[in-house]
Amino acid sequence: MNPFQLFNKWYSEELEKSKANIPSACCLSSNGLDGYPNARFVSLKEVKDDAFIITGSLKSRKGLEIEKLSKVSLTFWWEATERQIRIQGNATKILDTEAVYYFKERTKDSKIISLISEQGASIENMDILKNSYKEAERKYTNKDIPMPKNWGGYAIQPIRMELMEFEKSRFHKRTLFQLKEEEEWIATILQP
Repeated sequence: MNPFQLFNKWYSEELEKSKANIPSACCLSSNGLDGYPNARFVSLKEVKDDAFIITGSLKSRKGLEIEKLSKVSLTFWWEATERQIRIQGNATKILDTEAVYYFKERTKDSKIISLISEQGASIENMDILKNSYKEAERKYTNKDIPMPKNWGGYAIQPIRMELMEFEKSRFHKRTLFQLKEEEEWIATILQP
């Protein structure tokens, strides 16, 4: 079994059992602009063409960090099934047509926030943003909300994937999959 088949199987099982509001939440880690590691939670949109798709502002801190150095990691913790997945790979910007598709899938509130907010930028008074939100809400009452120019996404293509199942005995099942040059995944069992 390749790691994507196992990931998809585990993800389906987590979705069936999970009571979490966002079972697709995962921690994206990147290399900070100041040299320190940086991490934040994002929502996995889908696994497509052997890549993990995430979206957001391209001008946010994460977007700028990925632009500078595309080596990132994703970490999933699934409480319902007691599984952890760690992924290391390279992020590439998705096509604009794909970004438009994912933007259309967002809720109206999320679209408006993406349109009016400079994610991560400082602001002196939140009322300014709230007023901008109300204006946009009125403006787009019966209209499609346009995707901002600075909005898009990334396809993270793994070079390493570690899948771990927790066991009460503490003999956790850990398997490391590493991509070799021949596009072949090599699996190694790791000690708990």
